[in-house]
Amino acid sequence: MPTRPAPLTDKDFRAFADFITSKLGIKMPSGKKSMLEARLNKRLRLLGLHSYSQYRELLFSEGGQKDELPHLYDAVTTNTTHFFRESNHFDALRDNILPGLHARLGGERALRVWSAGCSTGEEPYTLAMVLDAFAQKHQKFSFDILATDISTRVLETAARAVYVMDKMEDIPQAFRKKYLLRSKDPKKRLIRIVPELRKRVSFRRLNFMEPFRLEKPRDVVFCRNVVIYFDRPTQERLFRRIAEQIVAGGYLFTGHSESLTGMDVPLQAVAPTIYRKV
Repeated sequence: MPTRPAPLTDKDFRAFADFITSKLGIKMPSGKKSMLEARLNKRLRLLGLHSYSQYRELLFSEGGQKDELPHLYDAVTTNTTHFFRESNHFDALRDNILPGLHARLGGERALRVWSAGCSTGEEPYTLAMVLDAFAQKHQKFSFDILATDISTRVLETAARAVYVMDKMEDIPQAFRKKYLLRSKDPKKRLIRIVPELRKRVSFRRLNFMEPFRLEKPRDVVFCRNVVIYFDRPTQERLFRRIAEQIVAGGYLFTGHSESLTGMDVPLQAVAPTIYRKV
């Protein structure tokens, strides 16, 4: 039976916390010590390490920076999401925003959308359903979706696009019939996004704390429930950088617990948690 590692010391916790904040921007107050200890414990057992100090030495080594960092990201990031989360955003996109953007583009190019912090893929696939349904009713409308996250583990899940059947509860019935495939084995209770939608979404790893620039600016950006883990100055810097990736007149959607009030960013509120690039 594997030996349980010694408890995480305050010294090691502070070293991990400072490192995580510097690399990910995520705040790690002392109240998160037990959470971090529990999550890192799995990595220690997998690696055959007997103490958090050993893991710290591995992580801070030259090889560890290259090989272990993605696993640390997976351990400390939270990936809570579901289809049609905060559904009023998708209603506003369909009814209030897409008609104007479609008229402005005039079919000359595809609408470019970015799901920033896409987790296991429910958000970008929800966007794909809404946009495809809009395209069915509007000639010359096309779109492409870029979905990014820092975690390679959740990106792999998102790219597979396979989910347990319980996940489809919030998906409208008409969309279930059109955009979901059910497992041939009913005992598995699995669904998969249809290939026509999967090919409209491209996935890419992106760390907000590292310099980034998208190949093409975006018309619509969903960055929801991501910056709540950052301190206020980091949030403002990130929103400025995201705004740089949005076309003039494009839109940013944030989570309902996130606000740009008082920030020096070129984004103007048009509705709660919906902003327009000025």
